[in-house]
Amino acid sequence: MEKGTCGGSVIHLFITWFLSYFAGYIVSPALTDVTMSAVCPGRDECSLAIYLSSIQQAVIGLGMAWFTPLIGNLSDQYGRKALLTLPVTAAIIPLAILAYSRATNFFYAYFAFRTVTDMVGFASINCLALAFLADNTRADKRASAFGILSGVSTAAFVCATVSARFLPETQTFQVGAIVSIASAVYMRIFLKDTKLEKDGEHLPLLSQTNVDHQDVESSKQVQNSEKIPSVLDIVSLFRDRKIVSQAAVVVFFSSLVDCGMQYSILYYLKARFHFNKDQFADVFLIGSLAGTVSLVASGLSFKKLTDNFRHQLT
Repeated sequence: MEKGTCGGSVIHLFITWFLSYFAGYIVSPALTDVTMSAVCPGRDECSLAIYLSSIQQAVIGLGMAWFTPLIGNLSDQYGRKALLTLPVTAAIIPLAILAYSRATNFFYAYFAFRTVTDMVGFASINCLALAFLADNTRADKRASAFGILSGVSTAAFVCATVSARFLPETQTFQVGAIVSIASAVYMRIFLKDTKLEKDGEHLPLLSQTNVDHQDVESSKQVQNSEKIPSVLDIVSLFRDRKIVSQAAVVVFFSSLVDCGMQYSILYYLKARFHFNKDQFADVFLIGSLAGTVSLVASGLSFKKLTDNFRHQLT
């Protein structure tokens, strides 16, 4: 298959990505109300809800630290589509639970399943999608493809938040479950799996030996002998590859700030101003608009600085 920026497989990935993110984002404005109603019925202030959300994020983060490299490594063996099926399909279960009922017992079932599914799929779906794009686009087009994927996720966020703003709470979760199912079905029908080229470009990160990128036979032996990485392999990855450990530190502190601010602000708005689903949706839209303007401004500034720097070098 000829690689490009907008090939058939890439377009199908974008559609799958949009549907999957739409299903996840459409329920976000209502989750604070649902959590408060299930954990602390009739109250607008609830420390237990904040503690549960914090513990959930901590457990998810620890799980992702092991599952994400594992799933990425397995995708080198069994294909991107096969491993993408796992998080996309698993995401249906928690949404279906809340679509059926938001009573306390069902909420705790949702809470447990959501924790497990996010451990497996929250980060891995992003990594697998980027890997799929890298497999199906030329090297000089990959940056553009990654940018389009980011734009698709932003479009899904805006469309889902606007939909949540006007849908009743019950229908919000029902629509989320239906769209999540549609995402999995669409992916299984239309997305074509990729076959990795047998060269050094696609060597797995997790291996116990240093592999020469020019030695194809050696890479095959490593892949066959180490298909499933252990915890020691993951620790070795962060210890031996400086750029990976540096990126992990940046992502850790960035995620720590983002998650902490998000949950603190949401529960504060609920307790102080009695916000509901519709008002949370408005806040999300305002934040999305501000973030988009900030990204565009920083992108233009960075481009100008890069052009000036390049001009000085020449």
